[in-house]
Amino acid sequence: MAAAAGGSAPRNTHVAHALQRAGLATLLIDLLREDEEQDRRKVFDIPLLAARLAGAAQWVRQAAHLAALPVCYFGASTGAAAALLAASTDAGRIAAIVSRGGRPDLAGATALGRVRSPTLLIVGGRDDDVLALNRAALQAMHCERHLVIVPGATHLFEEPGTLDQVVDHATRWFLAHVRDPP
Repeated sequence: MAAAAGGSAPRNTHVAHALQRAGLATLLIDLLREDEEQDRRKVFDIPLLAARLAGAAQWVRQAAHLAALPVCYFGASTGAAAALLAASTDAGRIAAIVSRGGRPDLAGATALGRVRSPTLLIVGGRDDDVLALNRAALQAMHCERHLVIVPGATHLFEEPGTLDQVVDHATRWFLAHVRDPP
């Protein structure tokens, strides 16, 4: 499996390394160039982020040594919305999606309704606003979907052990939904 994750922040790097230890190939990418990261409009430009993520998935599919692997998406915050929007137009070719503290609502209800990839939404139990947005997004989706609430976690999952819980849930979800295991 090739999982594309957004951003090289320490939390995303931690998740990518854990997925690798579980035997899953990962591609850790920043969806914004360094000169774009401070522009709040770019951070919330979900179509731009989705197009870049879809481009990365296309690159994986064209790389001879990766082409046979199923593609999954892992996204946090606006990267989760980008993953869902990209998957909504990819005709079910994304094996699975995991969102960590994501904003699936930013993908839009129409896109959420078109997602066919099994989707796991992981939210911190102390992240009330994002939890409400994820619950609403869950209702707009028609694919296999599940919401996991990590008790005691806030939006960034900085509390001891909470990010490892995210890793455990994500790993199990990806392994359960990869069509052709490596």
